[in-house]
Amino acid sequence: MTTSETSSSTPATARPVVTVDIFSDVVCPWCYIGKRRFEKGLELARADGDLGVDFAVTFKPYQLDPRAAPGVAGPVSEAYAKKFGGPEKAAEILDHLTKTAAGDGLEFRMDLAQRANTLLAHRLIWRAGLPDSPVTQDAMKERLLRAYFMEGVHIGNAQALADTVADLGLDPDETLAFLETDDGADDVSAELKHGYENGITAVPTFVFNDSWAVPGAQDPETFAKVLEKLANAALEAAAD
Repeated sequence: MTTSETSSSTPATARPVVTVDIFSDVVCPWCYIGKRRFEKGLELARADGDLGVDFAVTFKPYQLDPRAAPGVAGPVSEAYAKKFGGPEKAAEILDHLTKTAAGDGLEFRMDLAQRANTLLAHRLIWRAGLPDSPVTQDAMKERLLRAYFMEGVHIGNAQALADTVADLGLDPDETLAFLETDDGADDVSAELKHGYENGITAVPTFVFNDSWAVPGAQDPETFAKVLEKLANAALEAAAD
């Protein structure tokens, strides 16, 4: 299932659209858990039939550690130990995250995860959101999350990223050439700044219709209620 559902062209008879901007980072465990719960929430909301609206989902960048050195990676356990007060506390947190993720169908391998700067990954996600992209943002985001949390990929290394997203049908040489330029860097920086300036201080944060924010990896039932409410409001507004 994909979460990005609307095209760049809008026909005259278009259905009402509910926009969903998901601010997240590819090294954020709750962002992956939240993505899965949002997807399940959308399935629940549609369990009794079509809601009559389209959901335009866009993944927006956020960096948990924007000062992380580019091109450098280290075990996530070390990063957590430094942040949360030592190896014992880090192990406890990582174990809890792994068990929580398993409950949502995600097999985290935090023993393999390598913490790194995520700017290159965000540029790939930004690029996937362009109208002429051969892959969706959802597919790109999912692939990068899986690479980090399940495969131990160095998410801050251009060659590793190019090799990783090749199974989406992208030419690794072309992807590497893109990452070695500055294409999209200003756009991603502008989106990061926009998020910070509009109160996005933790992730994941789901912003609906550019006006209503739902923070955190809420349970699927909560997402379903939110989506149903927004769909009904959009239909009522379209009928006026």
